[in-house]
Amino acid sequence: MESLNAAQRRAVQTLQGPVLILAGAGTGKTRTVTCRIAHMVDRGISPKSILAVTFTNKAALEMRKRVGQMVDRKAARQIMVSTFHSLCVRILREDIGRLGYKTNFTIYSGSEQSGLIRRLIVRHGGIKEKIGPIAASYQRELQAQNSVDFDDLLILADKLLKEHPDVRAAWQQRFRYITVDEFQDTNSLQMSLLGHLVGPDHNVCVVGDDDQSIYGWRGAQISNILEFERFFPNPSVIKLEENYRCTAPILDTANALIRHNLGRRDKTLRAHKGGGDPVRLISMPGDSDEAEFIITDIENVRRQEERPWEDFAILFRANTQSRVIEQTLREHKIPYRMVGA
Repeated sequence: MESLNAAQRRAVQTLQGPVLILAGAGTGKTRTVTCRIAHMVDRGISPKSILAVTFTNKAALEMRKRVGQMVDRKAARQIMVSTFHSLCVRILREDIGRLGYKTNFTIYSGSEQSGLIRRLIVRHGGIKEKIGPIAASYQRELQAQNSVDFDDLLILADKLLKEHPDVRAAWQQRFRYITVDEFQDTNSLQMSLLGHLVGPDHNVCVVGDDDQSIYGWRGAQISNILEFERFFPNPSVIKLEENYRCTAPILDTANALIRHNLGRRDKTLRAHKGGGDPVRLISMPGDSDEAEFIITDIENVRRQEERPWEDFAILFRANTQSRVIEQTLREHKIPYRMVGA
């Protein structure tokens, strides 16, 4: 607890009722969340009643590892840290019988889905004006085979909890303390699931940053974080604004841009680090001029500060931009390696 700043400590110690943690970039979000879970155990909350939901298996593994370093091994095994999809698999394995499936259902892979759809298209004599019947046949065929696809996991779990109050109450009783990470990326279905899982005490903590919401194109609903009070009344709202990653000039530039966003929760990141070079914004007439400027700039800094090539990195947005940069690096006889392209 001593290593946390005041806002982080408040987030860790606020355990009852709805909590919204607005965690700006680089503000120690993961550390705060894992400390909060460990603090629950320290305060005598049963590890079996704690659920933490993340968006990727990698994030779940990282959170599970960090929590495991803070609590004893038995407690760590009892805390459930999972993705939304893994959580839904667990719910359905126990109670999908209420929806007419058997609990030993199989989950279709992408290739199995495609194969079934192709067979149904042939059976229906082509896809023209028959998407509706094909979709209905697809769902009937899946259920006949006691199978679900990846999207069904969320849809069926939501349907199960919505239509069967006794099942809903049982899961609310099991997970009395729920934490959701990267809340700005949740969609309407995930929000509905969360609403069914949170019990009458509303012991739910969501962590996110509306300024980092970039997945609207795949269904993320920024209104989930902007209108959190509509779902869970009178929450404790805690802002993590001390940034441990960047220098003040970078944060000042980012803050100046972000404050123009429409529909955002007010917060301003502050730099924990001192110093830092000012941000330069340079507009170039074309990609060749840009590449020449970048490489010449690198050569000048390397010469003046006697740095090795390994100290430099060039970030670009799209793979197509790398060609002219690579070409210019070769012309200047500069060794380089491509990463993640």
